[in-house]
Amino acid sequence: MLSPVGAPLLSQLGLDPFRPRGPWWGADLQTLRDTLRPPGLPPDRGEAVLIGLAGVGAAGGTGSTDAEHQLLALLDQPLPATPDPAARPPSLPRGLVLLLHGLGGGSEGPGVRRLGLALQLQGFAVLRLNLRGAGRGRPLAPGTYAAACSRDLAPVLRRARTLAGGLPLFAAGLSLGGTVLLNACLDAGAPPPLDGLVCISSPLDLEGSAWQIERPRNGLYQHWLLGRLRDQTLADPFGISAAEREALLGRGPGGVIRTIRAFDAAITAPRWGYSSVEHYYGAASPLPRLLAGPGLLPPTLLLHASDDPWVPAAPARQLAHAWGDLALSRVLLSPGGGHNGFHAPGDRPQASWADQVAVRWLERLAQAAPPQGLRLA
Repeated sequence: MLSPVGAPLLSQLGLDPFRPRGPWWGADLQTLRDTLRPPGLPPDRGEAVLIGLAGVGAAGGTGSTDAEHQLLALLDQPLPATPDPAARPPSLPRGLVLLLHGLGGGSEGPGVRRLGLALQLQGFAVLRLNLRGAGRGRPLAPGTYAAACSRDLAPVLRRARTLAGGLPLFAAGLSLGGTVLLNACLDAGAPPPLDGLVCISSPLDLEGSAWQIERPRNGLYQHWLLGRLRDQTLADPFGISAAEREALLGRGPGGVIRTIRAFDAAITAPRWGYSSVEHYYGAASPLPRLLAGPGLLPPTLLLHASDDPWVPAAPARQLAHAWGDLALSRVLLSPGGGHNGFHAPGDRPQASWADQVAVRWLERLAQAAPPQGLRLA
């Protein structure tokens, strides 16, 4: 049965309610599908775009600047909507979509690539960003990203707006990538730096998400995420502090790091200038500011599954209640889908149900904000 949160919006988008596709029954198989059976994706032909961080405070909170450091993004142009060799992509994209990965991910992850391809096939250009320390961008900047790394996002948004020219600039964030984008918009104030935003399975309350991932049933998930985070941090070519290395190797005051909370306490919070992990979770959670209303956001869609094993759905429900009628077109809470899974019967090739929701939402925004006749830079 469809959750009442989001039913009118699905009808407007012309999509059926989510139903799981066999054999991916239940939240965990939905979550793990792309790991157990990676989608067949074409070669990555993204064009490298380097974004300078000059003037951005260092991630360690030391007050130093990243004068020579950069973030790496990959720019994908629109693709023909049919496989016909004679078909050509549209001469003018519908807009540019900045696409952000989640915790432990990067621009080449299957979820990011799949959503990017779905957008390209519908006429959008896509800019897939590697956040600080992630993916192929690991050698270009010291440190690692956080849920509230708005100072890193500021030059990215400026560069993306330049690349878009007169075209609409949208963004989509998977999991923690959506949290980063929400915080960036809230920190930027009015007018919003984006023309539209989609967040899929994104944590709104970091404290609640930390407790959720620490549940005994999620031990394997947490172990996998910690391995990714530990590897990203230890691989920093600019070096890490002796205290950080000791903590990551299990020789710090807190012993072996076994939880995301412990990692954030030892690494993320101090690197970004927070006094404690509790301070970080409180300040970097967008929920308290969102409860006041969506006034500082561009048109935004929050898509979440009630059975998400990683990120609790309660904050999305709380937000839907607080926003009242405004939530009818902004919050979509599906009864199933897992964490960034949403694999449904009839999924188009290389596109999940959530991908199709995101694409149709952004298509509607693009139609409402026609381009000004400029080409993508």
